[in-house]
Amino acid sequence: MCDTCGCSDPSNTTRYTIPGHDHAHEYDAGHHHDHGHNHSHDKEHSHEHPHTHTHEHGHPHDHDHEQGQGLIHDHSHEHTHFHEHPHDHSHSKTVQLEVDVLAQNNRLAERNRGFFDAKKITALNVVSSPGSGKTTLLEKTIAILKNEFNLYVIEGDQQTLNDAQRIQAAGAPVIQINTGNGCHLDADMVNKAVKQLNVPENTLLFIENVGNLVCPALFDLGEAYRVVVISVTEGDDKPLKYPAMFHSADICIINKTDLLPYVDFNVENAKAYARQANYNLTFFELSTRTGEGLDNWINWLKSTHHH
Repeated sequence: MCDTCGCSDPSNTTRYTIPGHDHAHEYDAGHHHDHGHNHSHDKEHSHEHPHTHTHEHGHPHDHDHEQGQGLIHDHSHEHTHFHEHPHDHSHSKTVQLEVDVLAQNNRLAERNRGFFDAKKITALNVVSSPGSGKTTLLEKTIAILKNEFNLYVIEGDQQTLNDAQRIQAAGAPVIQINTGNGCHLDADMVNKAVKQLNVPENTLLFIENVGNLVCPALFDLGEAYRVVVISVTEGDDKPLKYPAMFHSADICIINKTDLLPYVDFNVENAKAYARQANYNLTFFELSTRTGEGLDNWINWLKSTHHH
């Protein structure tokens, strides 16, 4: 899963920052991947070792049986055996670790979902490749809806406060999660961020995930809807390359449609490829730069979040 990219590196630090506040909270990577049980047994290395065992033991046994028979056995036995068993547990241990991490995440995601439902918080997990226009989409959405809804944002990036500062300037309370080496947000990060941001009832909560179409597909955050954003500059075969993300999404936004005359992107092909992964996807075609198509997105948000 993420073992090769640094997500599970114990030295990795996750940082939570609210722009304008004087302090940030930091947690190491192990904090948010707590399994609740001990995995100290060899889980992250393969071992291949032929070894030879020789056993010699002579021992007397004195058995006193209550049935009246007192028997003394004095016997020695000597046996030598050789066995070689090269074995590699690295794959099975890694798979088990991944299962444990995802199971723990899913339990916490369900707790998040219950909290959101109770507080009438509509949470949207916004995912995409880097540069597809997620942050600009949120800026435009906030500008249109900020006087009508409580809008709060959780920003996920490996480094910098840039996106959080943009969201704050647009007019929404925001907290930045810097994941360090981590390539995705998880349910525990969202749980901590919601508490620190003090998200109120009747809120439309946008969670902008780390730019990546691979690992975020695996991690449920407790959201009501998963929104995958692609841009026409990325190629219309994106859903074929990353089917798991499109399979897990509810909404697909095709952004930067103003650039269609200048790029080799077929909207209908992109939709058809995405439907191969998830026939029930809802599509919005829009341009955050010109505003074309934004109304359909905004109207869907209004219909989704009842306050």
